[in-house]
Amino acid sequence: MKTTKDNNALVNTLQDLLQKNYDAEAGYKQVMQKTENAPLKNWMQQKALQRNTFATELDFQIRKHNAEPKTSGTIAADLHRGWINVKSTLSSETDEALLEECIRGEKASLSEYEEKLEQFNEDSEIKTIIESQLTTVRSALNTVKRLEDIIG
Repeated sequence: MKTTKDNNALVNTLQDLLQKNYDAEAGYKQVMQKTENAPLKNWMQQKALQRNTFATELDFQIRKHNAEPKTSGTIAADLHRGWINVKSTLSSETDEALLEECIRGEKASLSEYEEKLEQFNEDSEIKTIIESQLTTVRSALNTVKRLEDIIG
């Protein structure tokens, strides 16, 4: 039987991942608007939609555990998106600079997912969801690295 403390810890971990996905979605939407490269813009739009789907899955699990999901990302990510604005304005190689920021964001997401995965060992349904999302984040990181190699 899960204690209130265990449930709160689980919910807090889900909330952290939920906010990370809000941040990633907003980041992809922002960088998507800064490129003229249609295939790149399309890929970024797909990643934003994917992160929205992740957030929806996490939102559902949080509600299932009798908690109210957070509704926005983090202040740190807001500040980072401001930095992307400045950097892309100053950079002559905008697409490469944007991809570098995508790589940085995906590395942070990957790290967060890997760090939190073991906290779901007691809940196989959530663990399966998190493992699936982790695999997708890892794939996105590999893809964005290849894109940077092609564009850069």
